[in-house]
Amino acid sequence: MALWQEWWVWFTAGVVLAIIEVALPGFIFLGFACGAVVVGIGLWAGMLGGSLSALLLAFALASLACWAALRAIFARRHGKVKIWEKDINDN
Repeated sequence: MALWQEWWVWFTAGVVLAIIEVALPGFIFLGFACGAVVVGIGLWAGMLGGSLSALLLAFALASLACWAALRAIFARRHGKVKIWEKDINDN
């Protein structure tokens, strides 16, 4: 079995990408981390398998879906302005 067909490789890639997201915040790598974990779960459950191209396609689709879901949940809403009631320097 090739290395990319192992479920733990995808989980490890997900953890590494999540750590990169913490180190370089920008809301970019979290979708990729989630996609890698989804592919790892698919391999572990036996739902996915096959060639590298099939796994990369599943990874791309899962990453895109996770990124869209995370953006819909956590993104800042347009048109809403943060109003500060108290200044940090006020006593």
